[in-house]
Amino acid sequence: MNFDEFTGTVQHRLELPDSGRAVRAIRATLMTLGSRIPEENAEDLAASLPMEIKWYLTGAVEEHGQRFDWREFIDRVSEIENADPPDAAHHARIVIDLVHSEVPESDFRQLRDMLPESEDDENWRKLFEIVDAGGWSEAHEAQTGGGPQPESGSE
Repeated sequence: MNFDEFTGTVQHRLELPDSGRAVRAIRATLMTLGSRIPEENAEDLAASLPMEIKWYLTGAVEEHGQRFDWREFIDRVSEIENADPPDAAHHARIVIDLVHSEVPESDFRQLRDMLPESEDDENWRKLFEIVDAGGWSEAHEAQTGGGPQPESGSE
């Protein structure tokens, strides 16, 4: 998948009116995630992504391996994206699901292992809700009722 396909997929899944907003969601999510995980893990995760997307996890990050919780993650994504926190959280889940579909499972597992899942900060699991539901298409179907829709004009 190239940059335009990646961005277009995020734009479609988030139902955004333009690609600029999709890029902001991608950049906000991946820069914040890149700040949270160690540099070598960010590089592993980014290796299978388009060059422009890879940059957000690696080159655009000033300091890797910072310690912050789920709430701080969402606040940072929200600020960078200029979106409300609930929207930023949803956007981050969509971006992470697409990343999951593009990277080796071992690299994605490393990402999950980097984020705490203790009782004190179980909210990190929220980042993977779409992935854990089977991916965007499965989660989207469950949310919209799924199944084939009747054709218009047929009874």
